Amino acid sequence: MNNNDILRRLRYAFNYSDSQVAKIIAHVGGKSGAAQVGKWLKREEDADFQPLSDAELCQFLDGLIIEKRGPRPDGAIPAVQERISTNEILKKLRIALALREDGMMEVFKNADFVVTKAELGSFFRKEGQRNFAKCPEQVLRKFIHGVGQTAS
Repeated sequence: MNNNDILRRLRYAFNYSDSQVAKIIAHVGGKSGAAQVGKWLKREEDADFQPLSDAELCQFLDGLIIEKRGPRPDGAIPAVQERISTNEILKKLRIALALREDGMMEVFKNADFVVTKAELGSFFRKEGQRNFAKCPEQVLRKFIHGVGQTAS
């Protein structure tokens, strides 16, 4: 699953239009218009397809946090990460949706996917820590699916 797939799945899960996605990216100073978003959402076989970088996906996720929870009290905009892992994507979605452990478990339940509390906690630990685990793409895919089930 590449960044374009993640953006496509999130767009459908939240039922956002291309212009809404562009507006979300603009929250953090991104300059992507609806036409650019449309190119990111196209299939790889399409001639107009453009790959989405980690930094651009990070801008969308940071913008989603602002869209869902409002700006930071000090008004600061988070720095764009040049590399983003599945663990970071899951963390940013958790923050945007203001979910705690029980809420996360409910989202996975909506996707008919079983994740233990210990396994879930290991995804949010700092890399290099003893109980850290890399979040598999399947877990992220199921979480996004569960978010879509919850939203509908």
